[in-house]
Amino acid sequence: MPDDRRRRGRTLNTRITLLVVGVATLVTVVAGVASLQLVRGALEQQAHEHLATQVGILAEEGDLETAARQAQAWAQDVGDQWAVVASDGSVRGSARRWVDAEVARDVLAGTAVSDTTRAWRAPVILEAQPVGAGGIVLARPESAIAAATRELVARFLPIIGAAAIAAILGGVLLAGRIASPLVATANAANVLACGRRGVAVPGSDIPEVDDVAHALAALDSALVASEGRQREFLLSVSHELRTPLTAIRGYAEALADGLVDSASVASVGRTLTAETERVDHFVGDLLELARLESDDFRIEPSPVDLAALLREAAEAWAAKAAALGVAIVVDADAAPTVVSDPRRVRQLVDGLVENALRVSPPDSALELRAAAAPGAGGGAAIAVRDEGPGLSDDDLARAFDRSVLRERYGSSRPVGTGLGLSIAQRLAARLGGSVSAARAPGGGSVFTVDLPSGVSPRAPGSAW
Repeated sequence: MPDDRRRRGRTLNTRITLLVVGVATLVTVVAGVASLQLVRGALEQQAHEHLATQVGILAEEGDLETAARQAQAWAQDVGDQWAVVASDGSVRGSARRWVDAEVARDVLAGTAVSDTTRAWRAPVILEAQPVGAGGIVLARPESAIAAATRELVARFLPIIGAAAIAAILGGVLLAGRIASPLVATANAANVLACGRRGVAVPGSDIPEVDDVAHALAALDSALVASEGRQREFLLSVSHELRTPLTAIRGYAEALADGLVDSASVASVGRTLTAETERVDHFVGDLLELARLESDDFRIEPSPVDLAALLREAAEAWAAKAAALGVAIVVDADAAPTVVSDPRRVRQLVDGLVENALRVSPPDSALELRAAAAPGAGGGAAIAVRDEGPGLSDDDLARAFDRSVLRERYGSSRPVGTGLGLSIAQRLAARLGGSVSAARAPGGGSVFTVDLPSGVSPRAPGSAW
């Protein structure tokens, strides 16, 4: 498509050049027409003044015949026309065809005449003054003024042409200056689209173009970081799947080869079941992440009694908590009712409880708390607090990034698939809220889910 536009002459460089050429041409034409009118007007005014001065000199003679002879001689020298209005109203001389009855009447009445008249469709500048019993008339056809105008225009045409050429060249240079960095930026974007990263994006001294270059450079950096995380995630996924699958395959081959005696079959079965559940849990987390990122993910809102929901969650996890020596405490007497998806809220709480139980030491407590969110915006806050080893400042900053805590603490404390907190963050966002992590007073960690008072069925999406 870009190549088609180039072939049709739609590039920015071409458009700017054509625009500048068009503007320069328009300005030149408008300026030329305006200048032509001004020049013609100035020449007409000058002609009137010239003829008026000369006819005034002739009128000072006082004698009509003497004035007539001088007018004829002067007119022949400069190329103008002359006429004499006799006392009886008759007109003679080369300009008689332009002296109508009205002009003759005014002159005989003692009135000077200054006019631009038309005779046979040709404008004529005419000046007349009374002399004795008659009058003297001097006339200059506008064809003479047009000739003078053409002469001036001919002198200025090279200057106007040079200015137009300079404007066109300036437009070409300006187009190149603007388009070149954009073309370079587009080329860099195409290189990024082909999969290369770390592409040098040229800057520009044009602020808007430079903003585009910086935005593309930021996109490049973001792609590098995102793809790096994806590669790490895929490596982690492959490792997590390979370990239980290797165990399952080993035991399956042992069973197939008859290497497992009857006394060990039950133990091998339990191991296979545990490893299968591990794979199933991991695959389930991956599928949940995919569902959370899909466009057709829907929320089914209804009133949610958070106090009842937390008590149900505590009962559901009570057996596992007891096996670990952990007591679950619920503090939800002040919990409000919100409009949300109860199944999704329960899923969110279950994920945080599972994560908290994993790091809770024996003889510790796990607290589930719900209360109205602070502020006038309404909503609710659900907190899950454990008494585990807690999180560092760096842990808190990256707690919801996939597999970060798992890779960091996999060899020193119990860990899950590395996807649970990431799922919690995205699920909270789908519910119109958020989840945050903090250090709990006295030790341990607290994860807080902030939910709005209501959520729409079509919840907003979020990016991986």
